[in-house]
This record gives sequence, structure tokens and C-alpha cells, in this order.
Amino acid sequence: TGGHTTEILRLLSCLSESYSPRHYVLADSDKMSEAKIRSFEQKRAETFPESQFSLDRIPRSREVRQSWISSVVTTLYSILYSLPLTYKRKPDLILCNGPGTCVPVCLSAFLLGLLRIKRTIIVYVESICRVETLSLSGKILYYFSDYFIVQWPDLKKKYPKSVYLGRIV
Repeated sequence: TGGHTTEILRLLSCLSESYSPRHYVLADSDKMSEAKIRSFEQKRAETFPESQFSLDRIPRSREVRQSWISSVVTTLYSILYSLPLTYKRKPDLILCNGPGTCVPVCLSAFLLGLLRIKRTIIVYVESICRVETLSLSGKILYYFSDYFIVQWPDLKKKYPKSVYLGRIV
């Protein structure tokens, strides 16, 4: 919500039209991001009139300050909800940057790859505000992503699989 959406839209603004259609996945309770995405896509359509996108919603996997025990249950529920969506969309690439909503989607895509249904490239970009430690989403997806991008050199030192490209958002 908010900051993560702004960061991902900055990244998307640099991508060519070959990354189309774009399928956005939002938490079902997230209203602010939908407005930002629709505004972004409306501006993008001025340059790329054939631009296509869709919005899908899944249950929020974890609320702010939710207990760890209950967040396991809600995350599992969100993964179960994400599986049919991921199967339906069969994305070639998932680009995500840290909100909890990305974890169930990425794990669903990873599972589809393990089952040899569809191999999806997962690119995780850690938020620019994560200077010394990874977010919870980052700690989980570090092991499941194909490319794990950090924006601070200290994180690259701590997490050798990561890729440091400087500040990209």
C-alpha cells in the first residue's frame, strides 16, 4: 500500500511495451493502490495505446501488527487463494517489491514451477527503505526468487545471492 505501490510503478515506468499485459495483484483491503495503478495505466496508454492491464485481489496475508501465529494461518489462506489465480494467469515474470501480498503469489508461482505446470521468473526488488536488514517478505523470497535486487551495498554484503544495482527507484 502506498510506498510499495509508488516504488513498483516507478520500476514499471522504465519497462517497454513488450511487458504487456500487466496483471497487478492487490490485497483485497487496499483501495489506495488501485487508484494509483489506474492513474499510472491511464498515462501509460497515452504513449502505448494498445497497453493492457488487469487488477486482481487476494486476501491480505498479514495485517500490520498481526501476531506471528495468526499470520501463518492468513498467509496459508492467501496462498490457497493465489494458486488458482496464478494458474489462470500463468505469468512469465513476477516483479515484486515487498508488500506481504507478493509472498503468496510468488510461492504459488514457485509451486506451479515445481509441478512443471508453468515456470515463472520471480524478480524481487527490496524496498529502498531497507538499508541494513531485509523486510519479512525479502527474508522469505530471498530463497525463492530468481533475481533478488537490493538497493544498498551493505545488504549485498550480507546477502551474497542478491544483486546490487544502486538505487533504482
